[in-house]
Amino acid sequence: MTSTVETATEIRPFQLEIPEEQLDDLRRRVAATRWPSKELVPDRSQGVRLGPLQELARYWATDYDWRKAEAKLNALPQFTTEIDGVEIHFIHVRSRHENALPLIMTHGWPGSVMELLDTIGPLTDPTAHGGDAEDAFDLVLPSLPGYGFSAEPTEVGWDPGRTARAWAELMHRLDNARYVAQGGDLGAIVTDVMGRQAPEGLLGIHMNLLVTTLGAATPPPGDSEEERAALDAINTFTTSGFGYFLEQSTRPQTIGYALLDSPVALAAWLLDHDTDSYEKISHAFVDGEPSGHLTRDQIVDNITLYWLTGTGASAARAYWELGRVQALAAGQPPPAVSLPVGFTTFPGEIFQAPRSWVEQSYPNLIYFNKVDKGGHFAAWEEPELFSEEVRAAFKSLR
Repeated sequence: MTSTVETATEIRPFQLEIPEEQLDDLRRRVAATRWPSKELVPDRSQGVRLGPLQELARYWATDYDWRKAEAKLNALPQFTTEIDGVEIHFIHVRSRHENALPLIMTHGWPGSVMELLDTIGPLTDPTAHGGDAEDAFDLVLPSLPGYGFSAEPTEVGWDPGRTARAWAELMHRLDNARYVAQGGDLGAIVTDVMGRQAPEGLLGIHMNLLVTTLGAATPPPGDSEEERAALDAINTFTTSGFGYFLEQSTRPQTIGYALLDSPVALAAWLLDHDTDSYEKISHAFVDGEPSGHLTRDQIVDNITLYWLTGTGASAARAYWELGRVQALAAGQPPPAVSLPVGFTTFPGEIFQAPRSWVEQSYPNLIYFNKVDKGGHFAAWEEPELFSEEVRAAFKSLR
């Protein structure tokens, strides 16, 4: 007989097959959308514009094929395991190259594991993508609790620290004695916390959003032109692009009703994140001009995953948990990050973090680079460039 402990820590293969009735229901709901009148401004200052969203809805209801995304996921090694009472879904792709370095990468909101899929090839098989065999990674891509095919937490307390501890346990269960971690957006927060917790085996971390500055009580210095530009960008975001953050960190249940009831409300909510990604997504639908891998299908794959898993509200609660733990820790400096840190600044990010700020947050900075393309969804939009940055950041830790 299998003991209770063994059952709880068991790693089980996972495959998905969405019933056709759910897809039919989705198309019916999109077609039955009750639309507001057109915005009264020529930009996104009133929110997601009617034209791009109507084109997205038309494509979603008539041309889009979820089965392609489903097949793409099912072609990958997917698993689930229960950690701390929550069933965690993850993709685990081992490299064919010897001595590959294990890497756990964490997605953010409004993304999912879908935003990381195109990095799997370059990271696990670098020789096929312009790299060397010694640059290879064994890749672990978990879905955050309450996102995608991971279960929803049934109690409060799943803050980034708890998720970071769960990721350390996951890597331990996968027999990774030494590994590295990467993250952007919420994933950058989890990765930052992993660096502060410094679990056994974690060698270093890499991020592409400076979470120590965004939302900091005291603004960092703005002495140089680069620093002043970053402060201006942060001010623009927090004064005119912060609506989703405020709602999800204070009233996630309220917006959750719309996100679970209306596919188009969900799509609008997920699109209304930052100006750079919004404009790129709009161009993909209105003009048929995708930016990198931000194609119509890739964008709708991500939105459809949220819809089919019914995770709009549970994903939003992650911000409430974050706000709660930040309030409890007010005035208390977090533990320092003693592990090696790598950081890449992408030009379309909410703000371009200057090296001086990154060094202030992470004194043990071993890699910093400022690249010339890509935005908030760097891994999704520019997977090859992103993968090159991850390889470079961790090269000295192998």
